[in-house]
Amino acid sequence: MSARPEAVGLSSTRLERIDQFVQRKYIDTGKIPCAQTLVWRRGEIAHFSTIGLADVARSKKAADDTIFRIYSMTKPITSIAFMQLVEQGLVALDEPVHKYIPAWKDLGVFAGGGGTTPFRTKAPERPMLIVDLLRHTSGLTYGFQESTNVDAAYRKLKIGQIEKSGTLESMIEGLAKLPLEFSPGTAWNYSVSTDVLGYLVEKISGQKFEDYLRTKIFKPLGMADTDFHVHAGKESRFAACYLPAKGGMELQDDPAKSPYLEPPSFVSGGGGLVSTASDYLRFCRMVLNGGSLDGAQIVSPKTIELMTMNHLPDGKDLPALSRSLFSEVAYNGVGFGLGFSVTMDPARTMIPGTVGEFSWGGAASTSFWIDPKEELITIFMTQLIPSSFYPIRRELRTLVYSAFT
Repeated sequence: MSARPEAVGLSSTRLERIDQFVQRKYIDTGKIPCAQTLVWRRGEIAHFSTIGLADVARSKKAADDTIFRIYSMTKPITSIAFMQLVEQGLVALDEPVHKYIPAWKDLGVFAGGGGTTPFRTKAPERPMLIVDLLRHTSGLTYGFQESTNVDAAYRKLKIGQIEKSGTLESMIEGLAKLPLEFSPGTAWNYSVSTDVLGYLVEKISGQKFEDYLRTKIFKPLGMADTDFHVHAGKESRFAACYLPAKGGMELQDDPAKSPYLEPPSFVSGGGGLVSTASDYLRFCRMVLNGGSLDGAQIVSPKTIELMTMNHLPDGKDLPALSRSLFSEVAYNGVGFGLGFSVTMDPARTMIPGTVGEFSWGGAASTSFWIDPKEELITIFMTQLIPSSFYPIRRELRTLVYSAFT
């Protein structure tokens, strides 16, 4: 299944260090249940390994086709879907969001209050634009940020909690009742913005969001195991999900009883998908190849080029603009495009890398990055929430780039 790594400029001996390191530090110590690492370079899979258990209680080994919750690795897929509509002239990045969600026209910015008192608001400096949703400068937030009374209200209304009840429509209605955290375009905050994009895909295309992704992205790319739930007959391939606990891990979601076994009422473009490493590789290869794969053109090469530029105001990086207490990236030297983080200055990240590489990750410690200059894709799968608990993503980057010859 894999090429000889030396043929694509990688050392097989050094690639084996990845599995040795993860086995020793994370699997043998019970810190994570399993690890799947896929390294693709110059048209070939150079390394694809699967170690550990997909389900610890049932002693079920992880397999190459194990299905994982990819959480926020859903965001790049939703962003690509939205940009298909931009390409068709159905929506533009500089349009105000309230053009498509009229109830949001008079959203105010948080100025105090909340909890047992009404929110005080002030007028935003400018309206929220479509581009703000794609680059997380919208003023929206996530309930798990736990920094203001606004995100407390998100938690109370269960906005953005993908395993709870509700619909895309009820999320939009709920957000209309709450103030923004900040004036759009003035800060970066990880948020439900990409869930709003999913709602807009549905509204603008006239097709249910989940059906749109199936027909416009998953089917053309041959992503047969990617969806918002685990399809009948595939349940045995679905991994368990865990939380860190004293002395190891505790079960967070039992695959035999998981909500993911049924189609959800809330179809989350920000974090609702399950997938496999092989499926996600097809998505990444399409992006690296300028928007097409095996004859299926998903978007234009110029759209991919635009999406993978830094779009943060004034060319700033995330530390200069971020309000988040949580994110899928290490900030220093990293900007943000339209659905991806973008490396601007590898020296400031203090790990090996390349200017222009782009990436993202998911809450259960999954991650990927694409390095166009090196023709490299790396995908990592496991199932441990939260993703920030261990530095495995940074360690993986060092190990992969150290395998270059």
